[in-house]
Amino acid sequence: MADKRMTESEVVAELRSGMTIGIGGWGSRRKPMSLVRAILRSDLTDLTVVTFGGPDAGFLLAAGKIRRLVYGFVSLDSIPLEPHFRAARQAGTLAVSEYDEGMLQLGLHAAACRLPFLPTRAGLGSDVMRVNPELRTVGSPYEDGEELVAMPALRLDAALVHVNRADALGNGQVLGVDPYFDELFCMAADRAYVSCERIVPTEELTVTAPVQTLRIQRWMVSGVVEAPGGAHFTACDPDYGRDEAFQREYVRAAADPAAWAEFTARYLAGEEPAYRAGAVAG
Repeated sequence: MADKRMTESEVVAELRSGMTIGIGGWGSRRKPMSLVRAILRSDLTDLTVVTFGGPDAGFLLAAGKIRRLVYGFVSLDSIPLEPHFRAARQAGTLAVSEYDEGMLQLGLHAAACRLPFLPTRAGLGSDVMRVNPELRTVGSPYEDGEELVAMPALRLDAALVHVNRADALGNGQVLGVDPYFDELFCMAADRAYVSCERIVPTEELTVTAPVQTLRIQRWMVSGVVEAPGGAHFTACDPDYGRDEAFQREYVRAAADPAAWAEFTARYLAGEEPAYRAGAVAG
């Protein structure tokens, strides 16, 4: 079986401008931030990003990488509004598709099943239909005849997720209490890339944790990146929590162009080892 180990730079080299990329995690929790930072260092642009958003969206928006953002929300959890997302929305410069959180999940599920859409009641009678005029409804073919929203499949060119442990084959393990929808992102994508805190032998994955923690299976995955601290500054429980001090520093910097330039030069200008040395270790 193939050894799928890669570096962040090798993953980004397989991406192309104009792609639709799904990013796993949830708000400011277990985001594949080392892969996001690798995109920042690249010449990729014109991306459509699908996410339950957090600083992944913020970093990419600040760098001008995103053409369209597809999301259920964009938040830093302990800080309600992601600052770069807020600025882009207030400026009216960002193309968006704003969905109910459950609708986004169904869109990924439809794509994972290779279906054109899945029906749902979510969105009916709400502004979701007004702000997404491309949405359509369908009638139930059964006796009830109910009108339902046809949530379109969210097909992804690539997916990026972060987990606690993985093996070299692409099996990924989530040790926290919530797996979010990372496996749906992987299954909805043509190619999925998993970063992890540590790559371990396959047999070690279930020595101290049940097999149900293996949320990502090797058939879903094209590449695996060992990235200690790779979710920083977001949480990656139980390995580490959210770096609240760093997150506050990020938000303060985002409010001022000069401070943001200084933040970028200090933390984002170099390769990933420099970020780990300055931000994670610091």
